[in-house]
Amino acid sequence: MSDQEEHDPELDEKSDELDDATGRFAGFDEDTSDVDIPEDLPILPLRGVVIFPSAIVPLPISRKPSLELVEHCLAGNRLVGLVSQKTAEEERPDTSSLYARGTAGRLLKMLKYPDKSVRILVQGLRRIEVDEYLRTEPFYRGRVRTLQDEYESSKDLEAMQRHLVNQFAKFVSMIPYLPDELQLVVMNIKDPGKVTDLIASNLNITLDEKQDLLNTLDVQRRLERLSVILNREIELLELGSKIQSQVQTELSKNQKEFYLRQQLRAIQKELGEGDGRGADIDDLREKLDEADLPEQARKAADTELERLKMIPPESAEHSVVRTYLEWLANLPWKEGTEDNLDLPHARSILDEDHFGLDKIKERILEYLAVRKLRSDPKSPILCFAGPPGVGKTSLGRSIARAMGRKFSRLSLGGVRDEAEIRGHRRTYVGSLPGRIIQNMKTAGSNNPLFVLDEIDKLGGDFRGDPASALLEVLDPEQNFTFQDHYLDVPFDLSRVMFITTANQLEPIPPPLRDRMEVIELSGYTEEEKLEIARRHLIPKQIEENGLTPDHIAFEDAAVTKIIQDYTREAGLRNMEREIGNVCRKIARAITEGGTGKTKITTEKVREFLGAERFISEVAERQGEPGVVTGLAYTPNGGDILFIESTRMQGKKGLTLTGSLGDVMKESAQTALSLVRSRAASLGIEPDFFETSDIHVHVPAGAIPKDGPSAGVTIATSLASLLTNRPVRPDVAMTGEITLRGTVLPIGGVKEKVLAARRAGIKTVLLPKRNEKDIEDVPASVRSEMKLLFVEKLEDVLALALDDARPDGQTDSATSPAA
Repeated sequence: MSDQEEHDPELDEKSDELDDATGRFAGFDEDTSDVDIPEDLPILPLRGVVIFPSAIVPLPISRKPSLELVEHCLAGNRLVGLVSQKTAEEERPDTSSLYARGTAGRLLKMLKYPDKSVRILVQGLRRIEVDEYLRTEPFYRGRVRTLQDEYESSKDLEAMQRHLVNQFAKFVSMIPYLPDELQLVVMNIKDPGKVTDLIASNLNITLDEKQDLLNTLDVQRRLERLSVILNREIELLELGSKIQSQVQTELSKNQKEFYLRQQLRAIQKELGEGDGRGADIDDLREKLDEADLPEQARKAADTELERLKMIPPESAEHSVVRTYLEWLANLPWKEGTEDNLDLPHARSILDEDHFGLDKIKERILEYLAVRKLRSDPKSPILCFAGPPGVGKTSLGRSIARAMGRKFSRLSLGGVRDEAEIRGHRRTYVGSLPGRIIQNMKTAGSNNPLFVLDEIDKLGGDFRGDPASALLEVLDPEQNFTFQDHYLDVPFDLSRVMFITTANQLEPIPPPLRDRMEVIELSGYTEEEKLEIARRHLIPKQIEENGLTPDHIAFEDAAVTKIIQDYTREAGLRNMEREIGNVCRKIARAITEGGTGKTKITTEKVREFLGAERFISEVAERQGEPGVVTGLAYTPNGGDILFIESTRMQGKKGLTLTGSLGDVMKESAQTALSLVRSRAASLGIEPDFFETSDIHVHVPAGAIPKDGPSAGVTIATSLASLLTNRPVRPDVAMTGEITLRGTVLPIGGVKEKVLAARRAGIKTVLLPKRNEKDIEDVPASVRSEMKLLFVEKLEDVLALALDDARPDGQTDSATSPAA
């Protein structure tokens, strides 16, 4: 039922009362004591306005109930109760949303305008209090009682009234929109209550303050409160004038926004609040003092602090400078951790977390020993290279734990922007330091163990080459003055122990690879995998799947079956997944009501994991001439591959298939030329190629293959095909071949030998020059496998080709010497 009954100073230009400035306040001189206020009055809710006795106020009327009330009053005695809402936003207030006290008023005039809006002119008569509401429809009507002002004439009251009148006169002189005649009206009123009502009705104060003045019947208290309010308003006006003069010299035609902000700053300063800039700058300075910056960094910080004082907080540059200083203050310039140099403790931690990996453990213990003898040695830059899943990243975490250092990791996979390493210059919007500096801040130490993961996956494009940016980071002779583009001051990285990881070394640029000490991690043997499963993987998966050792136990044979028949990898990830798969099956069985401890046997493994995923292809491909088992080295470790050759009618054609690279195709051509040159000694018709086409295929044709190490295998395949002698079923080989029949060395010996062992091969032919590399092969593998070393193709054929032909015949001319 509420309306927007707000005071409208431009209302009713047609009204004589509003045309005449003095007539507007004539009601305060008028004696309305003879007006009889009935006990039963219609109540008009007011929103956002309080009407005081004797005040004449225009009000807009828009709600239907209010219009009906006005029509009713105009037809009767024109008396109405004017009561304010507690909450101006309520559209239909109930009786509890109205103040108890208001003003009895008289409707002087109602005007209807062409836009169908209605405005009324009301005059306040006396204070009233609504005792109860008699009805709410079609408009409010209540039982009211009139209230009288309470005061006794005294000199104190007279002095307070005079002081208030003087204050109001000063106030009117400072407000342009209040007419000067208002001062005369106030001075001519003798009743102190009417004086307070007139002054209160002309102050732009809050609704609550006005209602409080209306509620106060004690005139002396009303004078006191109004004097405080008026004094406050005068101070604010004086302060505004003072601010106007303070900022006038800085004002220009194009500086309106700056002028308003200066005003706000001056207001805060006068109120004792301030804008907090001085305190913020002092806090930053204190943080920089605590950070103990080097001389060059401190000089840059002091320069930026001075700039920050001159930059307005609203400027975008202010946040840029502040963010830069916060980065300087929060970096660990001098804060580091103390290394734990207890070698037995470090050894126990490394052994506890990882099985095997003796080379890496020895290197870490050597570093700790040197660190113990010398206080400031240069930290090594290590590169762990090996297939996925062998524990390169987790090993870095264990080393950090053993040394008592903070651990930080940065994945470089797919990074193509140099700014990821060196950061962006501060001229760019939203610039930040590079990931190196960010990780140093996160670590909170200037000597963490920093793992740069997947360094072989770096890329480069128009935004720069991240690998080149890493040259400075990973060079102990340079990184003590590493300069991030954002900081633009040197930061010492020499105490950081950097460890990088890679699956392959070839993609790493040679200058970057030269800065690192490469430690190769080969794949695990079956015995190592079994031991790691016992110590780490099985307990971890039992715990992660909500089980306990009372629920499940793995037999060694079951784990071995998982290794051989369900995973074929150099690392451990797939094996861990399969162990977790078994554990989940047991967890489900327990939740479905199963009890007791389940022992995982080989039969249970097949029941839970299904049919075997890997079977030995060696047996399937044996016994046929032209089929040879080769060995390859891939990013995932060693693997076996088969070379198949066949001969058909044709004329000097060589077909190569299997997604072969250029180097491998050239090896095949070299092998064919070699076999043709040795045709007589091998018992092959010299002109066989004149009437034949040769097709060499490497299965798994969707997988790209390249490299020279299949040369020996291809030559053996061609020799086997053309002599019609199958290759011995338990033999695999690797090596590069030359046109003279010399077998050259290759890489990845350990990985290839382990791959042969996984495939069930017992004999491996290796180049003679790789004999030194078998030291990397575990002793258990060397003891059960036959590793033979060859120098010439003749040696390979003597060891690989079976003396018996498929038809059971033998040919002494083509049989190799024993």
